[in-house]
Amino acid sequence: MRSSNPVFSRRGFSRDNGQAGFNAAPQAGGPAVGTQNPYATNPYATNPYAQTDPQFGGAGPQAPARSGVMTIDDVVTRTASTLGTVVLTAVLAWVLLPVDQDNLGKSYGIAIGAALVGLVLALVQSFKRKPVPALILAYAAFEGVFLGVISSAVSTYLSPGVVVQAVMGTMAVFAGVLFAYKMRWIRVTRRFYGFVMAAAMGFVLLMVANLLFSVFGGGDGLGFRSGGLGILFGVIGIILGACFLALDFKQVEDGVTYGAPREESWMAAFGLTMTLVWIYLEMLRLFSILSGND
Repeated sequence: MRSSNPVFSRRGFSRDNGQAGFNAAPQAGGPAVGTQNPYATNPYATNPYAQTDPQFGGAGPQAPARSGVMTIDDVVTRTASTLGTVVLTAVLAWVLLPVDQDNLGKSYGIAIGAALVGLVLALVQSFKRKPVPALILAYAAFEGVFLGVISSAVSTYLSPGVVVQAVMGTMAVFAGVLFAYKMRWIRVTRRFYGFVMAAAMGFVLLMVANLLFSVFGGGDGLGFRSGGLGILFGVIGIILGACFLALDFKQVEDGVTYGAPREESWMAAFGLTMTLVWIYLEMLRLFSILSGND
């Protein structure tokens, strides 16, 4: 299973003689499975289980009973580890990296450096065929440093209540999407996947363009991150994050149903952590604007 976020692609699961694998050869009499590069294809279009998945018109999968495969408990435990690392390093950064006038430049520099290191670690992990727990936890640690400094600055110079609101909002989105997914109000299909990926790509490109205009032209760039447009794009960003949570839940469900290796629970935790960080940052920005301090 591949992590999910607005810039990384995905991969599906396949089975080979009762064991979960990636791009494995099909069993005799089983559905035809291509051998395409999983990073270059839509896994929902080439999912070897699509013929049996009721969401794609099939009769429903048969869950294999085997040891050494991914379970919901594994995903919960790994996700708690990664999110706990994010929270711990964020708290330490908040306390140890003050954002007063004398230390603001230094703290911001460390935060930007941590964000860049986290991005590199995320890219390295995303292109590996197997999850590396050390890489994933290191990503979470550096991401936490970035979030801690940014959250401290927002709380100090904008509104002290914004951080709490952003945390509560992120938790509410997670709980709401999970409930809607379990109730089957949200169905992850190929059309849903394609729409979310296309929308996310457009959103990211607009944000990059806005950043470049603000760096080289000064001011708020194209105005996508402040004022009325900032509120609109903040809401869109949160909705996209919610959609990626649904894709994450689908990947976890597929991994458990089709007997993915237990180590893949780290990839599930990685994807969920990245998506929750995305939602938190969008919440933080949105509530900052709504408080009248954009």
